[in-house]
Order: sequence, then C-alpha cells, then structure tokens
Amino acid sequence: MSAPTITPSARARPRRSRWALWAAAAAVLGGVFMLYAQPGFLVMLVDQLWSCF
Repeated sequence: MSAPTITPSARARPRRSRWALWAAAAAVLGGVFMLYAQPGFLVMLVDQLWSCF
C-alpha cells in the first residue's frame, strides 16, 4: 500500500482560496476607506443612526 499522492491542483486550491480571502479583505478595507473619505456621507449616516433613538 503506497501513500496517497497530492496532485498539484489539490495543492493549489488552498492557496487560491487564501488569495481570494486576502483580495476580498482588501476590497472591504478599500471600500471603508472610500466611505470615510466622504465626510458628507458619514454625517448623513450618523444622523440616520441618531434618529433611531
């Protein structure tokens, strides 16, 4: 009985998913930065949040 071999495509899957997670995290952080760069949007957001109370 021989040890199972790992194919290159099976090894690449975790690496691709790790890159996809990093890309998604960078996109989210970039989007948050873009929202903070617009002070009018933040004022509107805080006003809407404050109106709930």
